[in-house]
Amino acid sequence: MNLIEYIQQNQHIQKWQQQLNTSSRQLILGLSGTSKALVMSAAFDSLSEKILIFTSSQNEAENLAANLTDLLGSDYVYNFFTDDSPLAEFLFSSKEKRQTRVDSLNFLLNKQQPGILVANFAAAKIHLPSPKNYQETVSEVRLQDEIQVDSLVKKLLATGYKKVSRVLAQGEFSLRGDILDIYEINSELPYRLEFFGDEVDGIRTFDVETQRSLENLETVSIYPASEIILTEEDFVRAEKQLSSLLETIEISEQKSYLAEVLSDIKTGYRHPDMGKFLSLFYEKKWTLLDYLPKGSPIFFDNFHKIMDSHAQFEKEAAELLTEDLQKCQSHSSLQYFVDTYSKLRKYQPSTYFSTFQKGLGNLKFDTIYSFNQHPMQEFFNQIPLLKEELNRYAKSNFTVILQAQSAASLQSLQKTLQEYGIQLPYREAYELLVGQQQVTIGQLGAGFHFLDEKIALITEREIFHKKVKRKIRRQHASNAERLRDYNELEKGDYVVHHIHGIGQFLGIETIQVSGVHRDYITIQYQNSDRISLPVEQIDGLSKYIASDGKQPKLNKLNDGRFQKTKQKVQKQVEDIAEDLIKLYAERSQLKGFAFSADDDNQLEFDQHFAYVETEDQLRSIDEVKRDMEKAFPMDRLLVGDVGFGKTEVAMRAAFKAVNDGKQVAILVPTTVLAQQHYENFIERFADFPVNIGVLSRFRTKAEQTATLEKLKKGQLDIIIGTHRLLSKDVVFADLGLLVIDEEQRFGVKHKETLKELKKKIDVLTLTATPIPRTLHMSMLGIRDLSVIETPPTNRYPVQTYVMETNPTVIRDAILREIDRGGQVYYLYNKVDSIEKKVSELRDLVPEASIAFVHGQMSEIQLENTLYAFIEEEYNVLVTTTIIETGVDIPNANTLFVENADHMGLSTLYQLRGRVGRSNRIAYAYLMYRPDKSLTEVSEKRLEAIKGFKELGSGFKIAMQDLSIRGAGNLLGAAQSGFIDSIGYELYSQLLEAAILEKQGKTKKRQKSNTEMNLSIDAYLPSTYIDDQRQKIEIYKRIKELDSRVNYEELQTELIDRFGEYPDAVAYLLEIGLLKSFLDQAFAKSVEKKQGQLIVTFEAMAGQYFLTQDYFQALSATNLKARISEKAGQMQVIFDVRHQKDFEILEQLMIFSEQLAAKKLEKSQ
Repeated sequence: MNLIEYIQQNQHIQKWQQQLNTSSRQLILGLSGTSKALVMSAAFDSLSEKILIFTSSQNEAENLAANLTDLLGSDYVYNFFTDDSPLAEFLFSSKEKRQTRVDSLNFLLNKQQPGILVANFAAAKIHLPSPKNYQETVSEVRLQDEIQVDSLVKKLLATGYKKVSRVLAQGEFSLRGDILDIYEINSELPYRLEFFGDEVDGIRTFDVETQRSLENLETVSIYPASEIILTEEDFVRAEKQLSSLLETIEISEQKSYLAEVLSDIKTGYRHPDMGKFLSLFYEKKWTLLDYLPKGSPIFFDNFHKIMDSHAQFEKEAAELLTEDLQKCQSHSSLQYFVDTYSKLRKYQPSTYFSTFQKGLGNLKFDTIYSFNQHPMQEFFNQIPLLKEELNRYAKSNFTVILQAQSAASLQSLQKTLQEYGIQLPYREAYELLVGQQQVTIGQLGAGFHFLDEKIALITEREIFHKKVKRKIRRQHASNAERLRDYNELEKGDYVVHHIHGIGQFLGIETIQVSGVHRDYITIQYQNSDRISLPVEQIDGLSKYIASDGKQPKLNKLNDGRFQKTKQKVQKQVEDIAEDLIKLYAERSQLKGFAFSADDDNQLEFDQHFAYVETEDQLRSIDEVKRDMEKAFPMDRLLVGDVGFGKTEVAMRAAFKAVNDGKQVAILVPTTVLAQQHYENFIERFADFPVNIGVLSRFRTKAEQTATLEKLKKGQLDIIIGTHRLLSKDVVFADLGLLVIDEEQRFGVKHKETLKELKKKIDVLTLTATPIPRTLHMSMLGIRDLSVIETPPTNRYPVQTYVMETNPTVIRDAILREIDRGGQVYYLYNKVDSIEKKVSELRDLVPEASIAFVHGQMSEIQLENTLYAFIEEEYNVLVTTTIIETGVDIPNANTLFVENADHMGLSTLYQLRGRVGRSNRIAYAYLMYRPDKSLTEVSEKRLEAIKGFKELGSGFKIAMQDLSIRGAGNLLGAAQSGFIDSIGYELYSQLLEAAILEKQGKTKKRQKSNTEMNLSIDAYLPSTYIDDQRQKIEIYKRIKELDSRVNYEELQTELIDRFGEYPDAVAYLLEIGLLKSFLDQAFAKSVEKKQGQLIVTFEAMAGQYFLTQDYFQALSATNLKARISEKAGQMQVIFDVRHQKDFEILEQLMIFSEQLAAKKLEKSQ
């Protein structure tokens, strides 16, 4: 039997379960933690319908939901996310919060689905739409249905979907002609609906990155993307009520604010403060209770705590309304929340779980059950103590279950127990035996001792004092978010043209020249001079990116200055390329140690990793191991965002070295990091015979001497330390691997020492400063790089709030974090007044112990404070931006940033990466001064950071500023000036070309760039594709056409994404393909004039074609033509009088395709 069945044998529990559906109020005393979750699961198991559980806070709800999930599986457990503070409800709604709410409401309305909804008590106070209206907004779309597209779009907007030009994330939709793309809020893939008039002609899923369709579907369901749903009637109702309120108002400020809200309501627009006006929109006060099927049981978890949090919530909600009224931004008749407290107290069937009966007010209970249960004691690695307990349990005939978390930890647990003579059989979680002692695998968070049923559960947490690592349901985050190419051009961007230099991109426009339409790119230079280039020349443009996001100076047209700058950089780049190649050549000549392939020990070590590895991690591990197995010294750079699991890669490499009898040195930039790495290594290598030491300031002189002695004698396998490791007195017995963390933070002197070391031993360098893609490509041949871009699986995205600085919220959030045993970062970037800030915070939250650090402290003082914070001596650390570098404090899960509007994006992103390192939801509050209106730039920046809640998505934003820093670090600081002068992209291209040239890999030119003047309308009309970015993307794709296969794929894709295309687009595609064939045949130009079409070939064509080849190609066409020569260049002149455009293109295509094929034949 399993644990749930075991608990169900208890008589009290059976009686309680029989009453669950009857109109009664029951009380259960004495349960806590895991045993309480077990009893709740048992109720669900016996009822198999819907149960609603209220807790006193969001933290409690999350912990309970996690326990229930471990027992019942994630398909049956839902959580309606609600903040404990009323203000947070209106501040900001994250995608995750909306998703949990929509999921919960869908679950409650789905008659067929049993399950448990866990919610913070505040969830019952939230205004919700009427269940009938909510249900009606769920759209079922089937093939051949008649649907008015406009009304469907209206419905999507009303249910919280956002209209965009290209769908990339859940909750977005886009309409292009007859095609409607919708990324349904819960769907893994977005849907594409194709209409023929009002009939649904096709339903397909599509890939977010390529935007291409994947598979056909018969039918799809589209659920609301938000729990706030407003119908037209709701808007009419709100308009009516607010208009009558306005008539009674005297105060002018209040009047103008409400008038502004009213005008938004009239236009059907959602005002930012609309959440506070919901009581005017909805006909009745509907809440979660209206969604719960009649007669479903409600459980109250710790009702006395619920009473306290209810009182606190009501008080804060009243204060909030008063504050808004003082600011003249509300009206006294508005009800921000619904008071459901008395309704809930009267609700039956209900069960109250409590530790004791006192303090439950005057509630009368039909039955009261009391249980004898207490949490399991901690053994703190004292296995003899555990053995004594087990013997005691055996005498009393207890059923004992020892729970390990995974197969790997099960092995080590059994090994440890056997060392002390404890032999316990393994049983699956569903075949536990009564009255026996056994081990099993499970994920429950904590153990318990249930006296009534003589059952004891002991988890690894109690035995080894290990935190339980939960595997969490993976949130679906699309890669497209992360890889949305940050080089995409948008209006107003700075660009570099390879001839004219730096200008500003003004967009694409269609211009008519002598009766023919074409698309042109417009760029503005100094003195507002503009040039328009045909879109085909888009290759010559790259986005201008400089270090620190500096704004460049625009070049002057035709003054030759840019060319001079470019030549200067070119020379510089050649020198760098030479150095890099020399270095690489020297390295490949050196002899190193070839480590042996993985054996059983290594496999066991790898399997001991408690998390699921990401694909990038596995790939990087393979690359590192392969390098170590080669005979020359490894020099690999591992790049990955903060907390993406680089250390695990290093640990596996370290184990591989130790396994072959070599020593490993881990070099880190700061003492605190050395200490952290040391603790992490000790924990990860705990079950393996590996000796680890640390050298740093935190060790006494005597300890350091002893460590050095052991190192020399080969009694230490792994040594971790700061640059102290590079001192003369550090002697290794047999060093095989050096791991360097954040190399760019070591000084020049240390770098020289490292250079020498790299010649002899394997070196793995870790860095969190991302290195840009393009540079990475050109460096590939030079330096071995591994990149980890995917975040680990069990991370929650950080809940980010952007708000005015508000003491109440700060106090609540700090107390909430302390309450769940976590810590808080408070970022304050002014050193001179930081102490004043600390004393303000101490007055605000006297319960918290607060420390502070800043860059002007002595290094020792700084490290000691940080170390004390890591050791959890303080709850709050007030700090300047120095925390953005390196220190890992998984326990800090709330971050405040004061004056966030002054911070750069990458700084904000990196700071935000400091929280949310554990498997709890983390919160980031980005605050600005209340009296200040934000500048447009700051607003955009804060919006952006709010937007990229997805993990790893900062990659795309931080990438810009950071990549350039990364480039500077890789190539040396002197380079950043050169990079700025011509922009980063062009610099990378030059570097890549120089490296290839020096390696003798320059390619012979394979094709020309034909100039096409066919006087045919060929462009992308705005009526077909309106979005500039997508236009540029398609033009780039047309430029890349090189075969009929690609051409047909692009045709299909355009029809798939944008619908049937007009003639101008058909011609554009055909001319694109024709150009690619002509380029391959080295044509120079094609020009149509006075009934003739002249194709001129470059002299280069003569190396491939004889005159007869041209005749042969012509014979396949049915056009009259003659061949002549002009200035050493072949010319083919077609007679195209009385020929239609499409016929001319068709024949030209045949001719050029023949030539391209002939060339291919000859060059093989």
